[in-house]
Amino acid sequence: MLRKLFPHPLLALILACVWLALVNKITLGNIILGGFLGLVIALMTAPYWPGKPRVRHPFKVVGYVSLVLWDIVVANVQIALIILFKPTDKLKSAWITVPLELTSPEAITVLAGTITMTPGTVSATLSSCGRAILVHALHTDDPIAVHDDIKSRYEKRLLEIFS
Repeated sequence: MLRKLFPHPLLALILACVWLALVNKITLGNIILGGFLGLVIALMTAPYWPGKPRVRHPFKVVGYVSLVLWDIVVANVQIALIILFKPTDKLKSAWITVPLELTSPEAITVLAGTITMTPGTVSATLSSCGRAILVHALHTDDPIAVHDDIKSRYEKRLLEIFS
């Protein structure tokens, strides 16, 4: 009974916290509204979550998030330098196909989100079989290095977290 009423309590809590961060003011009314929104959204989306993602090593998530945040900062600086100092005709953009060892839809989604959140790269599409992801890099002298970075920095860690 309680599981049907609160299908994803962690999601509800995260949504409530995001709401409080968005309104940028912690009041009793905002806490109640955030909690209500979190519960309702979790309840409404429950049919689309048939199973829980299995996180084998939850403490490695902290390391992964730290790595991604660092990479976002570094990539922002690199992109700013490209925009400010690199002539447009010197840009070498590339489409890179990255074959995946990941099989979990949640892990693939996290990888695609990570690639897209890192400035200078965008995950464009997932192959129909789900075994490769197409990535666009704004500027790279070595597409193989971008491929290897994605595999070693992100996918390897996600395999440890989700497998």
